[in-house]
Amino acid sequence: MKARRILSLDGGGIRGLVTCRWLKGAEDALLAAGKPGLMKSFDLYAGSSTGAIVASGLAIGLSPDAIAQMYHEHRHTIFPGMANRLWSRATRLFSDGPSAPRYDGKGLEKVLKRAFGDTRLGQVKVPLLVTGYDTIARTPVIFKSFKAAHKDLPLWEVCRASAAAPTYFPAHGMKIENRQCALIDGGVVANNPTACAIAEAMRKDARAEIPQDLVVLSIGTGARTRSIDLKSAREWGALEWAVPIIDVLFDGNADSVDYIARHLVGDSYFRLQTELAIGMDEMDDVSETNIAALEAVARDYLAKATTRNQLKRLATLL
Repeated sequence: MKARRILSLDGGGIRGLVTCRWLKGAEDALLAAGKPGLMKSFDLYAGSSTGAIVASGLAIGLSPDAIAQMYHEHRHTIFPGMANRLWSRATRLFSDGPSAPRYDGKGLEKVLKRAFGDTRLGQVKVPLLVTGYDTIARTPVIFKSFKAAHKDLPLWEVCRASAAAPTYFPAHGMKIENRQCALIDGGVVANNPTACAIAEAMRKDARAEIPQDLVVLSIGTGARTRSIDLKSAREWGALEWAVPIIDVLFDGNADSVDYIARHLVGDSYFRLQTELAIGMDEMDDVSETNIAALEAVARDYLAKATTRNQLKRLATLL
């Protein structure tokens, strides 16, 4: 497997809906240029967290619109409202303690099982790379559909593991390569998995250089603009940092990967990303108001001349 054309998708919870809309924009640009759709235009999909779910959907043949519809229809199952959360927390009080994750993960598992059924990682139609992190061995786990030891792993479990954001969902237990793992969100490793995918392209070439014909499309979920003032950053302890630190770590590693990819790949690297207004950046805000706002952000970004030109230039290279 030679990875020359890479599609990489960031994590970001319900903001994966934005990713789906931008994917549709990319596919429209490809078709307008007389090129095939997404499935035949890329050699490797890479995804972290919600990006893993979207990439896996694409890899089994779902359209961006179909995946977006899944987010719309099942968002309250994945991220239950306050009443259901309080009941779940109460039932988990004795088993998990008072500081259990916000969600029990059962809704997410139900949606993933419905979406992917009995499909195994090795059965996807396009090579797929998904990130995760094992807290037992304290090491990244990079799931690969083209790796013999991973091909029989249930696809829904791979996605569940990659989407297990600390404080939001419990870790997911899996046995991988004869080793028991406790897996948490792939964003801990690389919320933007582009560098992992580029490394895979280099490894497959068995040479320590970037392939000259490498083309990369990296898609974000919207960038947070919510600041943490100096006083807070100086005075916060473990309790105050518990949830914000997840966002900071995810954003920080995504931006650093973007910096690295731009310098490594150059003009054949394309990144779709835009800033989000404060109040639209939560990973689990599934209210009608926020969903409508995310849809508007995605639509407005695609309407920009700079975005349209970027996608047209991408289409010429694929």
